[in-house]
Amino acid sequence: MKSERNKRRELSLKATTSGLMALVFSLWLSHGFVRSDDVDDASYLSAIEKAVVQEVSLARANPQKYTTFIEEVRRNYSGKRLIREGKLPLVTNEGVKAADEAIRFLRKQKPLAALTASRGMSLAARDHVKDQGPRGKTGHAGSDGSQPWDRVSRYGTWESKTAENIAYGHSEAREIVIALIIDDGVSKRGHRKNIFDPEFRTIGVAVGSHAKFGAMCVMTFAVGFIEKSDEQNK
Repeated sequence: MKSERNKRRELSLKATTSGLMALVFSLWLSHGFVRSDDVDDASYLSAIEKAVVQEVSLARANPQKYTTFIEEVRRNYSGKRLIREGKLPLVTNEGVKAADEAIRFLRKQKPLAALTASRGMSLAARDHVKDQGPRGKTGHAGSDGSQPWDRVSRYGTWESKTAENIAYGHSEAREIVIALIIDDGVSKRGHRKNIFDPEFRTIGVAVGSHAKFGAMCVMTFAVGFIEKSDEQNK
């Protein structure tokens, strides 16, 4: 049997290890960073696409932290115009009240699990960027009549439900995610609901140029996703 002294040592070690893990996680959050599973090894994603995955996961894991980012943006409204450093002002539909509503939402939002990046779901997102970007089109329907679930199904099998977010005119990861959380002009805040849906576990991301708005980002979400093999994708 273990001596009382050894038991105390084990308890002390466990407490120290637990404390160190909590400290590491706290440091990640305080620096605005939450690691998503294997995203650094996702060679199919560009640097900005990886950053978008991380930003979505940060917003889910620490909505209180993300509140501070939107509070910073809030200070840049002038009526319905959002003043952006080094960029043209963005004319919004609702003005500052949409940002205020997003802040109230985030203050009440419970932390959620980070998302795992998916190659197939990212390829589906990329298909839509390649389709819309050069033509300057918007919306979720593809030029071939495809819907988000059709494009995701090209590359695998999605579990339970799937969804798609699109942001136009934003070229930085945090700017993209903040725009989708504020969801200006979207009455039911559908993009925000997708980001904070507790059932979603996987994400695909594609960022590219857009003929009308300069840039676009497509995100795909699913509860789970079984990837097709490269052979099946041929």
